[in-house]
Parts: sequence; structure tokens; C-alpha cells
Amino acid sequence: MVFYFLFIVSCSKSEEVVPIVPAPVGINLNHFNHLYEEINFKGEKVGIIHLYSNYPSYEFEGAANEGFTCVDDVARAIVVWSEYIKVYGSDAASLDKIKKLSLFVLDLQNENGYFNNFIGSDLSINTTYPTSVATLSWWSLRALWGLETAYPLLAQEPLVQQRINTAMSKLLTNIRRDLPLVEEKTTVVDGIEMPSWLLDRYAADQSALLIIGLVRNYERTSNVEDPLWIASLARGIMVSQKGDTDHYPYGAFMSYTNNWHAWGNDQAYALLIAGRALNNQLYIDSALREIEGFYPKLIRSGFAESFSIRAIGSNYEEIRRSKYPQIAYGIRPMVWAAAEAYRYSKNSSHSALATNLAAWLSGTNDAGIAIYNPGTGVCFDGIDGLGSVNKNSGAESTIESLLVLLEIEKLRKL
Repeated sequence: MVFYFLFIVSCSKSEEVVPIVPAPVGINLNHFNHLYEEINFKGEKVGIIHLYSNYPSYEFEGAANEGFTCVDDVARAIVVWSEYIKVYGSDAASLDKIKKLSLFVLDLQNENGYFNNFIGSDLSINTTYPTSVATLSWWSLRALWGLETAYPLLAQEPLVQQRINTAMSKLLTNIRRDLPLVEEKTTVVDGIEMPSWLLDRYAADQSALLIIGLVRNYERTSNVEDPLWIASLARGIMVSQKGDTDHYPYGAFMSYTNNWHAWGNDQAYALLIAGRALNNQLYIDSALREIEGFYPKLIRSGFAESFSIRAIGSNYEEIRRSKYPQIAYGIRPMVWAAAEAYRYSKNSSHSALATNLAAWLSGTNDAGIAIYNPGTGVCFDGIDGLGSVNKNSGAESTIESLLVLLEIEKLRKL
């Protein structure tokens, strides 16, 4: 289970792609499995993923005021196992983990239909801390993504499937109530037109995650309401796209108002899968503008953590940039988008771009250090600066690095 990354000198359609073969990288689940634990919770055995794991011994550590495990990471762990099955085939142990992780997520659904995020060391559900309140936010959206991903894999667990169906119906009823289809108005931020009908008014990043969940739900249920919400969210995300191939910021989707951040910036991937599911070329073309225009330039600049822009006449300029920290969660959305672009286009420049982005894990980065260790499965928590890495290896970094590696392995098998 070994593959090689390609380094791309330039991704312009008219320029040559030059392969360079660095050290091989393999998929190792040892550290991921180290973070996994089964506990008795609400009268059943469930699976959890420990939140933090610190260098050098990689012992577990919780988060003050939050807890030691969360829906955010457990739901994404379900996606890891589903991707693993796509690459290597189904087995009883993997399906059992998906079942037990799903049970934990289900147990965190609040009576109000949304999901609390954290549990504490005493196994109490954290219902009050801002990052754990049951509301329409990241963790409820990841619960949607994770559970919709789990559902088709649990055909031998009809009672769990029934619980998932009930939970998703309740969640989506609330989402449609709290995010109604309204007149799609825009607002101006630093001279830039921005959508104001998305989640949290301006959150294109969270809206993309909701699209991912809605597409999964639509594929499972054919619910006629799903395409209506997907379309509204997609239109808002496309408004948040600025520049083009020749003009800064080169087709990048802003994350929230006039700000871009790498982490969780799934807009291009979400538009691609929505475009393919709903046969909408506008979504696909918009996604390709970011992938082909923005990603290559971001690679050549050494990546970034975030930046903000403002309008100058009909163009845009950068008013703030933060290079670090750079994390696997910032790389994975771009790898997934480029890989999905290849599935759509069969254009080798898209698959090459995906592998070039993924090479960040193996040392093609500002630190010049491999972030992922194929011998242990440890993925460092990020790059702090030139030549500097954070050697801790928590749930998010581990999960997101595996999602990158599994996506590249899927491309290799196409």
C-alpha cells in the first residue's frame, strides 16, 4: 500500500507537468486506531476518538471546558472508515467500528434535533460550552455527513439504520425551519459583494459542508426538498467566489465575508458533487475555476492559513495574510476537490494537482519536514513556520491526513 507523490512545477494547462519522485508514503492506521476507544455510554458500547495526543509519548489529553472526545472528530472518523472500505474492501472489524462510532454520534443528538459536540471525562454531555451547544453549526453538519455516510454501509444493522433515518429526518426538519429559502440578498464588505442568506448569514464554508450532507441524503432518500436547499446554498457560494484565472484571488471562494481560510474550505468539492448529482454545469464550472486558477498559485506561494481581501475598483487586493499554522485540515479539502475534478474531467492535470497538494504531507512544505509518518501513522498537528512543526498528533490531523492519503490511493486505482 505505497504510492508516490508528484511535484508539479506549474499547473497551467499550457505548461509542462514535471514529475519528481520523493520518498514513498504508505497508509498506516496504527495511530488512528490508537486514538480509537470503545466505552459504555448511555447503556450501549460506542466508539470514540480521543481529541488530543501529545508528543513524544502521544498520551491522550482532553480540552479544558470542552471534553475528551467530540462529534466533530467521531463523525469524520466514520468517513475515514468508509473511504478505507472503498479502497481496500469491507471487513467485519471496519463495519463494527463504523457502527459503534455512529452510535456515539446518535447518542449526542439533543432533544432539539441538533447535536451536542463534547462529552467530559465523567461521560456527561457538555451542553453549555459554545463549541458544544446543540445548534446549527459545524458539529451538527458533520453529524449529518458522518451518519449519511454510515447508513448504506450498515445494511446488516437495520436497527441502527432506523435510528439514523429518524435522527436525520429530525435534523433536516430543523435545518429547513432555521435556514428557510428566502430572497437571496447580498451585502457589501470592504467593497465586495457577499451573499447574506447562507448559514450564519455569510458562512460559505459551513454551507459547503451542509451541501455535502444534503447530497448524501438526496442520494439515499430522493427527498425532493434537498435540491432546493442545495441550489440556494450553491448560488450563495458562487457569489462568494472572487477573481478569475488571471485576476487575484484567482477564483478562490471566500470562507466567511471577505475572509478566506484553508481549514474546512470545501466549497469547490461541494459544488462538484452537487453539480454531478443534480446535473448542473454552473456548479461544476465554478468549482473548476477555483481548482484550476487558485490552487496552483497557492502551491507556488507556499500555501497559507488565511487571508482577507478588499475591492479596488473592479479588482481585488489582499489586506491581510497569515501563513501559519498550516494543517492537514487545510490541505484535505483541496485534495478532495482536485480528485473529484479528475473524476469528472478525466484530465490528468487534475489528478496531478491532487497529488501535488498531498505532497505537503511528505515534506513539500515550508518546514521541509514530512508531516505524516508512514511507519507510525502519526500526522503532526501542523507547520508553525519555516522549518518548524507541531509534533503533537491529535484526532483532526490524523483523520484529515488519512482522508488525503485514501483519496490519493483511490486516484491511483482509477
